[in-house]
Amino acid sequence: QVQLVGSGGGSVQAGGSLRLSCAASGATYRLFCMGWARQVPGKEREAVAGISSVGGRTYYADSVKGRFTISRDNAKTVYLQMTSLKPEDTAMYYCVAGLSMSDGGCARNYWGQGTQVTVSS
Repeated sequence: QVQLVGSGGGSVQAGGSLRLSCAASGATYRLFCMGWARQVPGKEREAVAGISSVGGRTYYADSVKGRFTISRDNAKTVYLQMTSLKPEDTAMYYCVAGLSMSDGGCARNYWGQGTQVTVSS
């Protein structure tokens, strides 16, 4: 089993920045990728960004390209640097980890607890 602990959410004004962190523990050797997904009440969860454990392949949703940057300092910890935040980025952000990765991002086989990001105009 894999456990994910995400942190770093908060409230910020439009144009501001936040950094999310996620640490994985447990059977991390199984993981091919880690990343972030987000959900707004009443809408489906969407992939935001992902990064492979080996090679550093990345995925970004079109809505965040050029503003968000995902990185890792090892195979167990990833970060999401969010800049130029917009009110529409307001959502619950979930750390995710997967056993595979595709053009649609990191597979969401494991979920962490959510961390709220609120961007005010």
